[in-house]
Amino acid sequence: MPTRATWVYRSQFCDVFWGFRLPQLFSTCVAFSLVTDMGLWRGAIGNWFMAIWCFCFAVTLIVVIVEFSDFQSFFPFYWYNFPVTFACYAALICLSASIIYSITYVRFLPYGPVGDRAIAATAFSCIASVFYVMDVTFTWNRYNLDDISCYMHTLPGLLKVLESFVAGVIFAFLSNTSLYLYQPALEWCVAVYSICFILSSVALLLNLCEYDNRLPVPFSIFQLVFTLLSVLLYISALVLWPLYQFYEEFGGQPKRSSDGDCTDELTYDMCTWDQRLAVAVLTAINLLVYVADLGYWARQVSAGTEDQPRDS
Repeated sequence: MPTRATWVYRSQFCDVFWGFRLPQLFSTCVAFSLVTDMGLWRGAIGNWFMAIWCFCFAVTLIVVIVEFSDFQSFFPFYWYNFPVTFACYAALICLSASIIYSITYVRFLPYGPVGDRAIAATAFSCIASVFYVMDVTFTWNRYNLDDISCYMHTLPGLLKVLESFVAGVIFAFLSNTSLYLYQPALEWCVAVYSICFILSSVALLLNLCEYDNRLPVPFSIFQLVFTLLSVLLYISALVLWPLYQFYEEFGGQPKRSSDGDCTDELTYDMCTWDQRLAVAVLTAINLLVYVADLGYWARQVSAGTEDQPRDS
């Protein structure tokens, strides 16, 4: 016979499904379906964002199936951590996809059915990001977390999500290898982004899989050391990347007009100079996030807190 906890969980699942998961599935499905229907007008950028919306749809569907079928016990970690973590990433992914897709592609399309489909896909992507945010907020407020440990309910957990997400956007721009290949200083910057991304991902996975208490040192010390290392590495990248990309003395291009790729105003891709600038701005943003993360862990260590807080 089902227990009271089971009925409560079922009630919460129904609320979340009809209120958030179903609109998420519908919005992401419509977004990638509209782009698919654009045919040859879809382009490389359209293929990329179609894959993003399809990924969000697929993972959301998996979450719904697992929760509806009560398969949570088959996972080696506490299941609650996964959907709320994914919802955080999905909200950022759909929002950034809407912005980048509209700036780099939609505004160049001619008026007509093709342009209308692209605009509609962007709108549904925005709607999906809103419902993912609402999902996270509702989950935080609805669940009783007195006996539940969830890293996403803490400030460092949210900062880790933001750090890894910004790094992922940087990697998307760095897919254009001509930005840094055969230039040691810029290759060092790429190594910095990779190292810091790995460190953030390891910290996130340790908490989501509840392995943080198995470290040979207190987790707060572990976080403080590696966050300090990430801050120092990002400082070097913030200095070297603009220096070698925008100063003529170091082989850079100070003006956008000096980049031949940017002279074609009808291009459907971001020109190389814009990509360089985007990486520089994102580097500065992520450095600020790491500094905030460092300040948090420095305060925890100075206060003598050996374990991360488990409260919401």
